[in-house]
Amino acid sequence: MKSKMLSLILIFATASALSAQTRAPVGDATQGEHHEKMTEMRKQEVQKMKADIEKMKASLAAMKANLATVRDTNERDRWRNNVDLWQTMVDHMEQMQKHIESMGPGMHDHGTGNPPEKKPE
Repeated sequence: MKSKMLSLILIFATASALSAQTRAPVGDATQGEHHEKMTEMRKQEVQKMKADIEKMKASLAAMKANLATVRDTNERDRWRNNVDLWQTMVDHMEQMQKHIESMGPGMHDHGTGNPPEKKPE
């Protein structure tokens, strides 16, 4: 039992060390390439988000148009609630997109929620 536990610990430690080595950029050229790749990926994601927002706006406009044709009060209330929910979602998506664009090309946090680290001078 102890040897199995020791083996597992050794495997995890080795895997962690190897993973850390493969993730760490080596030299300025690699860091520059990484930065360019991340900037391009961010631009693509912003473009995808813009396209999604436009699709959502079109669907929301159709829902609003349908809302005007619903005669049953209960059904119209359900439609109105649905429209309100989707309007909130579209508004939120637009805020996120503007926030991402305002961060600029060099600002990415790799999904940690933390601001990027500053390099010592």
